[in-house]
Amino acid sequence: MRTPTRPSLRTTRAARSALALAAAGALALTAAGCGDGDDKSDGGKQNTSKPVPGKSDVISHTVELPKLAGQKLKVTAVWTGAEQKSFTKVLDEFAKRTGAEVSFVPSGDDMSAFVGSKVAGGDPPDVAMLQQPGVLREFAQKGWLKPLGREATAQLDKNFAKGWRELGSHEGKQYGVYFKATNKSLVWYNTKVFDAAGVKEPKTWQEFLHTAQAIADYGVSPVSVGGADGWTLTDWFENVYLSQAGREKYDQLAQHKIKWTDASVKEALITLGQLFGKKELLAGGNEGALQTQFPTSVTQTFTGGEKAKAAMVFEGDFAAANITGAKATIGKDAKVFPFPAVGGRSPVVTGGDVGVALKDGQAAQALLTFLASSDAARIWAAEGGFVSANKNLDPSAYPDEVLRSIGKALVAAGDDFRFDMSDQAPASFGGKPGQGEWKQLQDFLRNPGDVEGTQQRLESDAAKAFKS
Repeated sequence: MRTPTRPSLRTTRAARSALALAAAGALALTAAGCGDGDDKSDGGKQNTSKPVPGKSDVISHTVELPKLAGQKLKVTAVWTGAEQKSFTKVLDEFAKRTGAEVSFVPSGDDMSAFVGSKVAGGDPPDVAMLQQPGVLREFAQKGWLKPLGREATAQLDKNFAKGWRELGSHEGKQYGVYFKATNKSLVWYNTKVFDAAGVKEPKTWQEFLHTAQAIADYGVSPVSVGGADGWTLTDWFENVYLSQAGREKYDQLAQHKIKWTDASVKEALITLGQLFGKKELLAGGNEGALQTQFPTSVTQTFTGGEKAKAAMVFEGDFAAANITGAKATIGKDAKVFPFPAVGGRSPVVTGGDVGVALKDGQAAQALLTFLASSDAARIWAAEGGFVSANKNLDPSAYPDEVLRSIGKALVAAGDDFRFDMSDQAPASFGGKPGQGEWKQLQDFLRNPGDVEGTQQRLESDAAKAFKS
C-alpha cells in the first residue's frame, strides 16, 4: 500500500523573515543546565528517572495529571548526550507529579528497526518519540499505535495549530504530540576563527563558498560535516533544494510527484558538490567527514578557539546544546547565521519529534497529555537547545531573546511551514542508516562528481519505498 503523503504545510514570508532575523542576531544563550554535550549513551540500559527535589515550586501546573504510584513507564527516543539529559528532566517532573516510575531507553538512529524488534518480541516501549511523520504513518498502518485519549487530545487542541495536529494524525485519528520542533537552516561559526581569517557572515551561497575558501587559505578547515550520520546530509540537500528549486518543487519531490532524476535535483546536487567537491573545504576531507558523527562535527568546531578543527558547522538550533557542552559561550565564541540563499532567499526547513503511545494504559496517555502541555515544554525550554510549537508556552521560558524570537516565529507561522523532506518519506527511504537517502547522499559525499548516478540510485530507492 502506498504511504499517504501529508498535506503540504507552508512557511509564510513573514515567518521566514522572522526566523532568519532571529538566527542572524548575536546569540546569548545561557549554558546553565545544558549538560556536557557528550555523545555517550548507555548502550540500551535503562536509566530510571527520579523526581527532582524542589522543582514543583518553580513549575506552574496548567494541566492536571493522574496519580500513577506503582505504575512503570518505558520511554524511548533517539536522544543522547545533552538532549537526553534535558528530556530526562521533563520525565523527572512527570514522575514527581504522578508517582510513576519512568525509564528511558535510547533507540539509536534507527527508531523504526528498534521499535519493530520490540514489537516482535512482545515488549514495545510505552511511549516513543518519533522523528519522522512517515514513520508515524507506517506504525499506524501496522496497528502499532494507540490513539490519543481525551485528555491528551484536549491539550493538543488547546496548545497546537492545526498543521502540527495533522502531522501527528493518520486517516482521521490523532496519534501524536509534536513536543519538540526545530529550525534546521542555521550555520554556526567560531568567532575567533572568523576574526583571525578576516571574514564576515555570508548571505548567499557564492559568498559562503568564498568565505570558506578564505578560511581554508588562512589555514583552518572551513566546514565541519557530520557525514557519519546520514540525516545531516539530507538536511544539506533540502536547504539547497528549497532555496534553489522553490516551494512547489520541494512539495512535489517530498511526495514523490516528481522523480529524483528531475533536472531540479541535478542542479541542487551540482550546487552542493561545489562544497563537497573540494576536500580542502571539509574538516578531515571527504573521508574524514564520512567518519564524523553529528555531535563531534559541532564540538570540533568550537574546541580550541582559533585553533579549532573547523570554522563552521551547519545544523539546527539543537546544536546549541553541543556548543555549550564544548565549553564555548554562544554569542561570544559561537554565533550563527541563516543558511545562505542559493536562490532568491534563505531557506527555512523545520523538523520535530512526536510522542506516540505503543501500549494501552493510563500512564502512557498521561505522559502524552503532559508533553502536549506548556508545563513540559517550559522545562526543556529553560535548558536551551529546544524550540516548541506550543502556542501557549510563555516566551519568557526561553533563556535568551534569540530563542524567544525563533519560538515566536514558529508559533506565528501557524499552519504555514515546510517540514523536513526526508522525514516525510517512508522510513525505508528517508529515515534509515545505510539505505535510501542516507546512504545515497553519503556515497555522494564520497564521490560528489557522480551526480547522475546519485540521482538514479535515489530514484530507484524512492520508487520502491513509495510503492510499498
